Amino acid sequence: MKIRRNIIFALLAAAIVLLIPVGLMTGGVSISAYDALEALTAGGDSLTHFIVVESRLPAIVTALLGGAALSVAGLLMQTCFDNPLAGPSIMGISSGASVGVALVMMMFGSAMGTWGNLAVILGAMAGALSVLVLLLFFSGLVRSADVLLIVGILIGYLASSVITLLNFFGADRAVHSFVIWGMGSFDTVGLERLPLFSAAILVLLCLSMLYAKSLNALLFGSRYAESVGVSATKVRTALLCLAGGLTAVVTAWCGPIGFLGLVVPHIARMLLRTSNHFMLLPATALCGALLGLLCRILSASPAVSSGATVPVNAITPFIGVPVIIYVLLNRKKLLYFN
Repeated sequence: MKIRRNIIFALLAAAIVLLIPVGLMTGGVSISAYDALEALTAGGDSLTHFIVVESRLPAIVTALLGGAALSVAGLLMQTCFDNPLAGPSIMGISSGASVGVALVMMMFGSAMGTWGNLAVILGAMAGALSVLVLLLFFSGLVRSADVLLIVGILIGYLASSVITLLNFFGADRAVHSFVIWGMGSFDTVGLERLPLFSAAILVLLCLSMLYAKSLNALLFGSRYAESVGVSATKVRTALLCLAGGLTAVVTAWCGPIGFLGLVVPHIARMLLRTSNHFMLLPATALCGALLGLLCRILSASPAVSSGATVPVNAITPFIGVPVIIYVLLNRKKLLYFN
């Protein structure tokens, strides 16, 4: 069993390494492997260097980190709520970020000038953090994980209602911009903002890995967790903060990306055949990074997009829906959370 899991980890890592060159070559402008490698080593013409280094490389890194972040956030939520259908969007974090972006776009429209992207990011972060504060407040009042999950769903519904009203009363150009943002894209993090985005994601992922033992304890219920010295309430609050932070960062920069956080934890469990979070957390991160990169490649592929980048949210359902249907039909056989 251990050898099999090591092979799976190796195959996931190898697949990511093999897909990175494919991502560098894929796009509206065809670039060979040799030209891409030359551009990475500060050679080649200026146009190829710009496309590879300043456009496609940041998008690939963003897809890898964004996919890993959303997937780990989904795993934390599913274990925390003991619910296989929990995901980052369920908490309302994505909806909160969308409210922040909608407010910025409807209030300022095209008058934001060069500060437009920064204002959108700040608006998304503010909206996501506002919902997170609400969830933390209710987590102190509600002891049941199921009730807290319902609270998150209700907050998401309220946020969606606010977004609908803002779109109804907003200007046509602002509504169009918001709709484009809401489709999701890994191409929005430029080279200059990539270090900040990467640092935030990596710090939150590392902190999440530290909770593997507590997550394993939660699998057996709150009473068992308390008996082994794990405070279920404090751990759930910390997990909520980590999942919310990972979701907020990705949503702020890339828009609300659907399905990855819901689907990838199930794929990792089926591959490893275990719910041990010491192995499941890194496996989920690798699977999420791989699927995020695959979605980025498909969205930019000329065969799919005809020269334009297709929104990521148009790709993820084709991967996510079959997996979720399989999980629902075979839940007893899969023995999740056991």
